[in-house]
Amino acid sequence: MNRSILEKTRLKYIPKLPKVLRDGISEITILEGNETKSVSDCQKIKKLFPNTYGKKEITFKEGKNTSKSQKQVVGVILSGGQAPGGHNVICGLYDALKGANKENELYGFKGGPKGLLNDNYLIFDDEYINQYRNTGGFDILGSDRTKLETEEQFKIVTEVCNKHNINALVIIGGDDSNTNAALLAEYFAANNTGIQVIGCPKTIDGDLKNEDIECSFGFDTATKTYSELIGNICRDSTSAKKYWHFIRVMGRSASHIALECALQTHPNICLISEEIAEKKMSLSEIADYISNSVEKRAENNLNFGIVIIPEGAIEFVPEFSVLISEINELIAGKKAEKFNKLTSWDKKYKFIINKLSEESKEVFELLPMFIQQQLLLERDPHGNVQVALIESEKLFSTMVAEKLAAKKEKGTYNGKFSPVHHYFGYEGRCAFPSNFDADYCYSLGYNAFVLIQYGYNGYLSKISNLSAPAVDWIAGGMPITKMMNIERRHGEDKPVIKKALVDLKGKPFKQFKENRETWAIETSYVYPGAIQYYGPTEVCDRTTITLELEQDSQK
Repeated sequence: MNRSILEKTRLKYIPKLPKVLRDGISEITILEGNETKSVSDCQKIKKLFPNTYGKKEITFKEGKNTSKSQKQVVGVILSGGQAPGGHNVICGLYDALKGANKENELYGFKGGPKGLLNDNYLIFDDEYINQYRNTGGFDILGSDRTKLETEEQFKIVTEVCNKHNINALVIIGGDDSNTNAALLAEYFAANNTGIQVIGCPKTIDGDLKNEDIECSFGFDTATKTYSELIGNICRDSTSAKKYWHFIRVMGRSASHIALECALQTHPNICLISEEIAEKKMSLSEIADYISNSVEKRAENNLNFGIVIIPEGAIEFVPEFSVLISEINELIAGKKAEKFNKLTSWDKKYKFIINKLSEESKEVFELLPMFIQQQLLLERDPHGNVQVALIESEKLFSTMVAEKLAAKKEKGTYNGKFSPVHHYFGYEGRCAFPSNFDADYCYSLGYNAFVLIQYGYNGYLSKISNLSAPAVDWIAGGMPITKMMNIERRHGEDKPVIKKALVDLKGKPFKQFKENRETWAIETSYVYPGAIQYYGPTEVCDRTTITLELEQDSQK
């Protein structure tokens, strides 16, 4: 295997653990907290999860381990999109498992949930796992987006686990993957299989969090990677002085990534989807907001700027949201088969336009053709539009150009507008994990095994107090059902983990709001530079600004 000098060096990095986990599991005992309830739809969730609902939160502390000593055979899968640090979750799990008993075994199922269903596996050993320590990507096993949600699938998983004497599964994934983990845990409990399920909170989107799960892994690395790139573009912009850069960033529905990148780099404009929804801003109003900044900067002969757009922003525009919802319903389930058989754009256009409400029809007809076509592309596994495929940065720049043309006719704008478009997504998903993510992920994996050792089922591995040094982090577990609610998926009501959107009353957004008017007109850019792995602690181990502000507000 060809390795860079950095990769060779990172393989030797020893992740930092919370104090309670540093002496191995023999010196760890449990402190049980209060019983829990779901964030909403409590009765519905309780009915769906009678065996795993309402369990107590768990905190680990130093003390005598009272768990039953037995050989542990554990399976692990990576599920969903890649996020930096996933390899370290597995490494932490492996080290804890082998540290407890050399005879313990860790099965890794290749290609995500599909590998589990197909019984496609490897058994980890030191030689294999040592190749992946502190590296980015999910290539240690691979991943996919297969959903584990049917009884037939659960039966297959049970058979596979029984075949290998696997007594616990660790599912490393985002909100949907851990929803599936909760469903599987409930099935195992209801059928007395004796198999446990533990989840680990993964997603660069940052939307798998609450008062207990302070952040999902990968967010730190991804936002620092994107902020470096945005900072580079900011520097280029001030050098060339002639381009407006429209930068769409990953994040799906939530705007956590966009907000963090804005706090890191101070762009002229950053849209926050959640604010768009609250203010009920139309597409035209958003275009006005951006074009006003362009106009005011042009008055100071500043014909350049930076606009950050969350990839899910258009979903939060009221008239656009209604349109998307109607389209999702029109091509949901079996209706999708009929739609996909249509061979030309004209036929697809007529299929949709004739079934839309009058209001949505008007919106759809006003959109550029390339946006119309992107709205009708294949749905994601949940039956929703794939916002990553919709070039909203081009939509907004086109609309801004039209607004500026109108301003020129009125004589209020005499500048030059030259847009350049970017989409930052895959650039951040598999970066070398930052020290924070390397440490956090290793701790999550190590902690997952402690939960297994104590017999817990349907829990998320929980590491908190994350704005403090790693030695002061707190380890424990939280029932997955605590995060759940009922949502509409594929035309049906489904139990899912509720996405955590940007809190408009939270300190991160407030800090952004206090500064954005200045940033819109002035050139206030900050250049974060590349992630640093070696050097002063304040440079290498710093968390995201978002996490720092969120934790500071709770003190």
